[in-house]
Amino acid sequence: MTRLGMAINLDRCFGCQTCSNACKAENNVPMGMLWNRVITVGSDVIDGAVGTYPDLTREYLPVACQHCEHPACQAVCPVGATFTDDEGRVLIDYDLCIGCRICMTACPYNARVFNWEEPVRDPDFNYGHRDVPVRPRGVTEKCTLCKERALEGKAPLCVACCPSAARVYGDLDDPDSEISILIRDKKAYQLLPDRGTSPKVRYFQ
Repeated sequence: MTRLGMAINLDRCFGCQTCSNACKAENNVPMGMLWNRVITVGSDVIDGAVGTYPDLTREYLPVACQHCEHPACQAVCPVGATFTDDEGRVLIDYDLCIGCRICMTACPYNARVFNWEEPVRDPDFNYGHRDVPVRPRGVTEKCTLCKERALEGKAPLCVACCPSAARVYGDLDDPDSEISILIRDKKAYQLLPDRGTSPKVRYFQ
């Protein structure tokens, strides 16, 4: 049994946005949308700062789908379009999605985006992994932990491209995996634990 997850070292993240752009390119994400975001904590702009000059601080928080053990999005989907696969990834069946957006309301991590219009891409063609499904207008979409790369034995592109090696990906059910050891040793935590969703994405410093 495999249960895939990710751990992110916040001390290593310096807000370069490489993960966001790599994800967008790999997964054919349209203009105006991101599956993977890096938030500047306490600021409403990218690379903002908190405090008064010269006493300023800046802290980054990468956020995407948390691939929860008890996904609120899956619990409320009226047509079963959101599901958890055998390796623990929370995914969307785009053929079943009816665009009701109830999942977006239920997700406490603001981790989904919606195709309100016909998706626009620049350049004017599909890009990224050849097996990534093209999402039409009127469906929700989000991080898949790069399922197509995983089938080739590769890590998600955000992990592979991170210049500071802030991200670790692996099997949470293997006690000897790098991610499991890090979670134990660093006492890695989950976002919004009070929501009861039990994310498979953990954070540590």
